Amino acid sequence: MVLCLFGGTQAFPDTVLTKQRSITPVAEGVYLIRHPDAPNGIPNGNTTVVIGARDVLVVDSGYLASQARQDIEQIRRWTDKPVRYLVNTHWHNDHTMGNGTYSEVFPGLQVIAQQETRVMMAGYLKDWFARHQKEIARLKGEISTSKTEDGKPLTPTQLEETRHDLSGEEEVVREFPNFVPKLPDLVLDKELSLDLGSRPVEIKFLGRGNTAGDVVVFLPKERILITGDLVVHPVPYLCSGYPSEWAETLGRLIDLNPAAIIPGHGEPLHDLAYPRQVQDLLRSVVSEVRHTFYVLGNGKPLEDIRKVVEQKINFESVRREFDGGDPDNFDQSSAIQQCLVRNAYYEEVLR
Repeated sequence: MVLCLFGGTQAFPDTVLTKQRSITPVAEGVYLIRHPDAPNGIPNGNTTVVIGARDVLVVDSGYLASQARQDIEQIRRWTDKPVRYLVNTHWHNDHTMGNGTYSEVFPGLQVIAQQETRVMMAGYLKDWFARHQKEIARLKGEISTSKTEDGKPLTPTQLEETRHDLSGEEEVVREFPNFVPKLPDLVLDKELSLDLGSRPVEIKFLGRGNTAGDVVVFLPKERILITGDLVVHPVPYLCSGYPSEWAETLGRLIDLNPAAIIPGHGEPLHDLAYPRQVQDLLRSVVSEVRHTFYVLGNGKPLEDIRKVVEQKINFESVRREFDGGDPDNFDQSSAIQQCLVRNAYYEEVLR
């Protein structure tokens, strides 16, 4: 029997590729800034600006320093109030690399994150420059020899793609000639409340999901919820994280009953249909993986589990329900099957 998780195909106008900068007013004094993807193809996270009567709060600083500077210029056109707080919803580069740019411009800035996020930022970001230098060296080597690292010849098309990748990597590295990660100054465990001046803000850790330290930012007056990568539209990012816990975290997110959701990537959402759709997917795959894991016996390799689960769940149907047949969404929707089964499997192994 093949299980189809949802009824009918739903096509969304949004895509996972962001080709140009855009600004969306979500409420008075609340703005979503979307950034174009980086030259090396890395998706660039959303930035949300919340302006109070006294202070400004920014949620996620984006990837490139040049884009953070552009955002700061835009904020100064909106208000002369200082950016007092910068919240990192999680540690990923495309949500945190602009921290240093903000702190240079606003000396009194407090960067806020969940305590696990600070640990991961310190661990992952400190070697960012070295990793990219290594990648540049690898690409240059392949271009000079016209072969991959393992000696396979590159076709003319592959060689041109490698040159394009090298150009993108070099352009990104030039943004950060002396990169030192700007880590959070203030960490929270479960919750932190702020007031920007007649505008209360609640920062909440609802549980693990995309990372171990995801937080959401909730504006209770307007019922606007800023989620980071716990919610990404139109196709969820599922190649990291904790699937079973993520489903429960989404449940707590849904219980906040927001009127608008600003996702980590993508356009604002104005109902709960999409986070419920992602929650259903997570729960269904976790359930099938868990059942198969124990039926076949603890210790069976991932590929044995995967073969059985793929007979139970129609992943082609799942993929189409998220990507809507849009070729721009294909790579990310195709990763659902590979990544989600793997992550659910390792949750059981490590239980």
